[in-house]
Amino acid sequence: MKYDVIIVGAGPSGIFTALELVRQNSNKKVLMIEQGRSIDRRYCPKEKTKKCVSCKPYCHITTGFSGAGAFSDGKLSLSYEVGGDLPNLIGADKAQELIEYTDKIYLEFGADKKVEGLENTEAVKEIRKKAIEAGLKLVDCPIRHLGTEKAQEIYLKIQKYLLDSGIEIKFDTVVEDIIIEEKTAKGVRISDSETKKNKEDLYADTIVVSTGRKGADWLKDMCIKHDISHCAGTVDIGVRVEIRNEIMEKVNNVLYESKLIGYPAPFKNKVRTFCQNPGGFVSQENYDNNLAIVNGHSYKERKSDNTNLAILSSHNFSEPFNQPIEYGKKVAELVNMLGNGRILVQRYGDILDGKRTWQKELDQINIKHTLPDAVAGDLTSAIPYRPMVNILNFIKAMNVVVPGFAGMETLLYGPEIKFYSNKINLNEKFDTNIKGLHCLGDSSGWTRGLMMASLMGVRMGKILES
Repeated sequence: MKYDVIIVGAGPSGIFTALELVRQNSNKKVLMIEQGRSIDRRYCPKEKTKKCVSCKPYCHITTGFSGAGAFSDGKLSLSYEVGGDLPNLIGADKAQELIEYTDKIYLEFGADKKVEGLENTEAVKEIRKKAIEAGLKLVDCPIRHLGTEKAQEIYLKIQKYLLDSGIEIKFDTVVEDIIIEEKTAKGVRISDSETKKNKEDLYADTIVVSTGRKGADWLKDMCIKHDISHCAGTVDIGVRVEIRNEIMEKVNNVLYESKLIGYPAPFKNKVRTFCQNPGGFVSQENYDNNLAIVNGHSYKERKSDNTNLAILSSHNFSEPFNQPIEYGKKVAELVNMLGNGRILVQRYGDILDGKRTWQKELDQINIKHTLPDAVAGDLTSAIPYRPMVNILNFIKAMNVVVPGFAGMETLLYGPEIKFYSNKINLNEKFDTNIKGLHCLGDSSGWTRGLMMASLMGVRMGKILES
């Protein structure tokens, strides 16, 4: 069967490619292929079981229409300074213009009109002064918070709109291979996600790969197999911190999400905060090979007594080793091993005292942890020395900005690893060195997060219709 455009992966970048083609009144025959289910059929059993049951053949939180975005905290960062390296490719002004365009689309489908982080100028100045004192940089970024449950509603409306507009979507279908002949993309080879049967070759003039963080490893394999030009990028290794709302109250009220960057001694690697969730819940995501990765959710209506956020340490590799995704996976495997397949949690004070955390100690503290099946243990026995030192020194710096952040009861969950490290070599039209093949979103290595991935899709749709 022949199409004009085949989109591999129904994450935000793929969705917004198709959406923009519809908005441009395109006559192109478009097929989206998604390994997981439609959003209305995605469900995490943990809501009932209270513990992860390792769904097969994939985790429903990370896989399905809208990817991990549907079950994330649902934040749209409205500044080109946040969300990856795409502005370096297309220009800062163009990126900001596309953010504003894409934001209006989200509003059309029901996003909250309120934007966090636009007020309290004097209070922001005070936080910035403390950040400077601590050797950190505060990045100004207005946030439109969708909320985990509202994000699912918005993407459900978009899914229905695409289907009603004639976009064909194959769910529960895995792309096993890209068909490439003489340096030209011709199509894809598909099969059933669960049984791996019903193999079929589908053809198109244009192939758009948008497999998200979940598909970064698969895309790396495609690059090696088909000689798609790419380079090793950055891997982020970190933890998710959970503390009482009272500690974070001022920053939460003023900024909602504080984006802070530092280069702590002695290694001077980039360390940053990411995905701050006031009143949020720590969560677990499962990736291929049964990797359990920690994340955080933030709902519009449902709230906890805690705030959680990630602290991520960035690392690059060149020679003789240049496989950052594999490195991140090995770190995650080691942490998972100590947690017997579950997320590890440790008190900050226990790390300073050189001891592991025990469950009875967690039960006695002021913080009621929000990931009930996390296992108390010792992160320092699994996370390598360099990123661990970076994280601990960054927490000390954060304590200048947020007094109490480095409290003895502060909880650290691990592992939090970001698998977007393989960067595809692209031009400003997202062309690869393979004719007819484009790569978008977090799997391409150029974006990090909902907004940047979405606007990359918008631009791709405009390019395909121009």
